[in-house]
Amino acid sequence: MPTSTSIHPILDQAPTTESFRKATLRGFRKDQKQIPSKFLYDDRGSKLFDKICELEEYYPTRTEIGIMRENVSAMAEAIGPAARLVEYGSGSSLKTRILLEQMGEDLASYVPVDISKSHLLDSAEALAEDYPAVPIQPVCADYTTSFELPEPPRSARRTVGYYPGSTIGNFPRDQARAFLEQIAHTVGPEGGLLIGVDLKKDVDVMTAAYDDAEGVTAAFSKNLLRRMNRELDATFDLDAFEHQVLWNEERGCVESHLRSTTAQSVTVADESFAFDAGETIHTEDSHKYTLDGFASLAADTGFEVESVWTDDRSYFSVQYCTTRSDSA
Repeated sequence: MPTSTSIHPILDQAPTTESFRKATLRGFRKDQKQIPSKFLYDDRGSKLFDKICELEEYYPTRTEIGIMRENVSAMAEAIGPAARLVEYGSGSSLKTRILLEQMGEDLASYVPVDISKSHLLDSAEALAEDYPAVPIQPVCADYTTSFELPEPPRSARRTVGYYPGSTIGNFPRDQARAFLEQIAHTVGPEGGLLIGVDLKKDVDVMTAAYDDAEGVTAAFSKNLLRRMNRELDATFDLDAFEHQVLWNEERGCVESHLRSTTAQSVTVADESFAFDAGETIHTEDSHKYTLDGFASLAADTGFEVESVWTDDRSYFSVQYCTTRSDSA
């Protein structure tokens, strides 16, 4: 019989402040200053992103949820019984609930992996309360790097990665290829991957999703400066930067930047950096795919797309991929 709670001890492999410092200084020394988007997600950043997902302009979340609700039976069938489900960047695990409602105790375990420890624990505890029949094994880690998976408490027939949202779009194409190769290695032969892939569409629709009228996305972006002030002894004046979004046709992505509104000098971890008026910090990419384009990328990484589900406007897709027998 299931117990009243199914949560297992957290496996803590969280990145250190030192890794944040090194990445920031390395990025700021480049001609185009930049910071990896994963550092947007401290506890406050994760909560702000949850609010972004509820905005009218942010179509990916509600569109993906609609696709999942309409097709969850087929998705669960593709995943199969006794699978260990590993979610990369689990956040609030909102969409995961749709799968858990359908699959329940058929899962060997659910492994949410997230970089924000407190957000991860809050989410895992809520899921354990609502789904006591599902063993939940939270892992705090930077999932873009190598990390250890806990042994499932039940025998698992296969490991299936779950990567919802449009987060694969945050990677440049070469990094997306390397990340999918890493997932293929983790799930192994006869493993699977259920992944959300945002599709190319009208440019105004795409850019508005990252520059909402209420300014929530701007607060999310500028929270990165707040985090550097707190953790890296930086001296950013948040009012001297503004959120900026643009579509890069050549790269096929929406770019997010923090733009300096004036010439200024800022200290980060005891190192000084000059900003010209109008100079930016590149904080995030959101690449968009065609169905053929993503299938080609997946094929290069050891995955084969088996099933694709889209909405009636073809704004978004959820795809199920399997690893070839020679993937390991």
